[in-house]
Amino acid sequence: MISIGGVIGAGLFVGSGAVVHSAGPGSIVSYALAGLLVVFVMRMLGEMAAINPTSGSFATYAREAIGPWAGYTIGWLYWFFWVIVIAIEATAGAGIIQYWIPEIPLWLLSLILTILLTLTNVFSVKSFGEFEYWFSFIKVISIVLFLCLGLAVILGFVPGTEAPGTSNLVGQGGFMPNGISSVLLGITVVIFSFMGSEIVAVAAGESAEPVKAVKTATNSVIWRILVFFIGSIAVVVTLLPWNSANILKSPFVAVLEHIGIPAAAQIMNFIVLTAVLSCLNSGLYTNSRMLFSMAERGDAPKAFLKFEQ
Repeated sequence: MISIGGVIGAGLFVGSGAVVHSAGPGSIVSYALAGLLVVFVMRMLGEMAAINPTSGSFATYAREAIGPWAGYTIGWLYWFFWVIVIAIEATAGAGIIQYWIPEIPLWLLSLILTILLTLTNVFSVKSFGEFEYWFSFIKVISIVLFLCLGLAVILGFVPGTEAPGTSNLVGQGGFMPNGISSVLLGITVVIFSFMGSEIVAVAAGESAEPVKAVKTATNSVIWRILVFFIGSIAVVVTLLPWNSANILKSPFVAVLEHIGIPAAAQIMNFIVLTAVLSCLNSGLYTNSRMLFSMAERGDAPKAFLKFEQ
């Protein structure tokens, strides 16, 4: 479940709107091409992790294959990346909660979220796994329900809602209304949505059966991308015109409102909050393990080697 949900972040629920609004129905191709890159990377990373499972993951592999400078550079760049993402996700999560509890300052909510999820990461991979399991469960169930509802509308099974056919796919300026360049540019945004796929390789270093865990996770990447990402985007661009202003704001909310789901915005706020907390949780876990691994190799201060048995 962790490997399934790890790749589903807030980027899919919110960021996908910018891709659709730019590339039109061709955004399906953007997600397919970006997904293909992720599949290749995960297959290669999975093979290396199966041979040498370590929390240092690709930083360790770069050090062994290219040289110490490569491991040092990649390790610290990855660590700094997650430091920035953690701050962004904590602020985003606090902003969503503040929508319901406006009395509490944004900075305080951000601090509370960071502290709470840090506490889940200071014990073991098991505590991280428990929280991430339930975060992933909520995200996966949400996507599955969204796909089922969308497919029902597309096939004309929902009373009071007209089946769109292919009108939105090819009738609003064509499948690629802004040309192939917009589809290719969309890949750069889509790639960000896939961040988190590599975490399973980091977690493999603390897994009881690392080879089996990594093999299962990497092999499931293909159908995860096909079903969750490409499937969701296909539903969005089939049900709604790609140039709709509501898609740019939030494609999933736009679809739910089109179907007639009450309180669609509130429902998506909760789901996006779950995705944000999942990313925050994963970032704290990954960063601490990467820092520990770098300290083991002498690329970070030895003080980070201390831990409780």
